[in-house]
Amino acid sequence: MLRVRKGKVIGILKTYLDRQELSVLVEEKTERAVAYPDLTGEVFINDEVWLNTTAIHLGLGTGGRHFVMGIIGREKRDLNGKGHIMKLRYTPWQISLLSAEEENAVTHRQIKSFRSLEGTPVVVGDLHSMLAPVVMAFHERMNQPPVKQSPQVVYIMTDGAALPIALSQLVKDLKARRLIKLTITCGHAFGGDLETVNVYSALVAAKAVGAADLIMVAMGPGIVGTGTKYGFTGIEQTYILEAVERLGGRPIIVPRISFADPRPRHLGLSHHTRTVLGLTYAQVLVGIPMWNRKKRDLLRDQVVRDGFMDRHCFYLTTVPTMGEIFELWGMEVRTMGRSYQEDPTFFQASGAAGFLGASLLKGELEEGGFSEWKL
Repeated sequence: MLRVRKGKVIGILKTYLDRQELSVLVEEKTERAVAYPDLTGEVFINDEVWLNTTAIHLGLGTGGRHFVMGIIGREKRDLNGKGHIMKLRYTPWQISLLSAEEENAVTHRQIKSFRSLEGTPVVVGDLHSMLAPVVMAFHERMNQPPVKQSPQVVYIMTDGAALPIALSQLVKDLKARRLIKLTITCGHAFGGDLETVNVYSALVAAKAVGAADLIMVAMGPGIVGTGTKYGFTGIEQTYILEAVERLGGRPIIVPRISFADPRPRHLGLSHHTRTVLGLTYAQVLVGIPMWNRKKRDLLRDQVVRDGFMDRHCFYLTTVPTMGEIFELWGMEVRTMGRSYQEDPTFFQASGAAGFLGASLLKGELEEGGFSEWKL
């Protein structure tokens, strides 16, 4: 279950407050590793460290780096912070954090006074790579004339994949560009601007504390799938969409659509999205870019065959120019190793969800280029 090796730090490749990228010598090979100073303390060159080498040994892409478990000779750590909520509970790495809901948190009163999301659009994705196109497209639509706005976007990272938000360079880049105002890590995920116990209280905090105009919910890097109908971590979208609806928000799903993925189960509308749409009790809003007829017909056949037409609201919209938007913000985003040029429909479908959120917020679906898709 766990493969541990001793290594020596021979290089510090990148250093952030919450993450270090390292070059380590382990079993006479030079390899890469990640350290989280909040868990292990800061790592220096020539430190000897214990490494979790499991993922590299198994040849996995998810988590495919070594992770520092401890620094040899500097094992003792002192408790910091005021929180009493434990994350990674009952593991050797359990940590105490100040949760936004706790009585001694400055946000406690705001959380308690929450009543409703008041129609706030909430976009729910199943891949971390959906975050950038959704948020960028949302800002693009909000900044269109006649009225340019500076909306507040809050990102909630669930514990469906990576637990430390520090692992995500994407989040750092989006925050640096002020495309995201606030981050919240819920469940056992940790390291956000706010910590919450679960996704319901994360949604509450996003509105009550973050004054969110748009809330984006998705797991961190590293979705897990098994090729079976229910065996994937993105199935969390099912109950998150329901939570949004129950709390008075507008649930928008990011449809996972690809015509470049070689796996048949992900061709067109991915089986991940189809499973979620079939399970959730929420009435979900789905934005579909107005691609050519061949692609639309394939998607229509999938939606009709699965019986979604009477349960959810589908809208067609103009195809988002995501290539230009990525260039505008100076970011290159990839999904499953594929760039925008290699899999444009994936990023365009994600961008359509951002467009839909902006159009709902502005109260102008038709003016925003959306029309109901009559199936």
